[in-house]
Amino acid sequence: MLDEFLIRHSAPTLAGLKTANLFWYPWEKKEELHSILKKWREILKEKGLELTVMKINGKRALLYLYRKSRLRADLQRPETRKMLAEEGYTYETAREAVEILRQRIMQCRVFPHEIGLFLGYPEEDVRGFIENEGRNCKCCGCWKVYCNECDARETFRRFKKCEAVYEKLFLMGRPVRKLIVAA
Repeated sequence: MLDEFLIRHSAPTLAGLKTANLFWYPWEKKEELHSILKKWREILKEKGLELTVMKINGKRALLYLYRKSRLRADLQRPETRKMLAEEGYTYETAREAVEILRQRIMQCRVFPHEIGLFLGYPEEDVRGFIENEGRNCKCCGCWKVYCNECDARETFRRFKKCEAVYEKLFLMGRPVRKLIVAA
């Protein structure tokens, strides 16, 4: 069942177009959740992706799927490091930064706004969202856009096309593991 959620909520990340996705995954038994996560972590690791539980809320797990090399590069950009330092992040590795984010998600009632930096959103749009408190955006798609509207709209179009293609292939019987582009 996790394969359906991966296709529905993470196709651009599976395809290598996006750094990461975050989505809720419902489960019935904790043992089953652990079993399915173990299986998928092995599959994803072979392709350079990682799957992390960010939070458990009742019988739902907030899952963060990311491309390790791409996140590592994103988190080393000077402006991203500066923005995360302003939020109290001190990290050497992407895994350390993800752990800080996980702790912040568990402690906060709302998502920490810097989460966009972990999802591959442009820094200027994350900054714009924070400064405008989510208001006054130029357009809205996968994220709220405050700069470079044309580029963002083209990115949203590519993501939507990817989602449609992946869903079609999946419904035709193509296994998710065959749809994952290696890093």
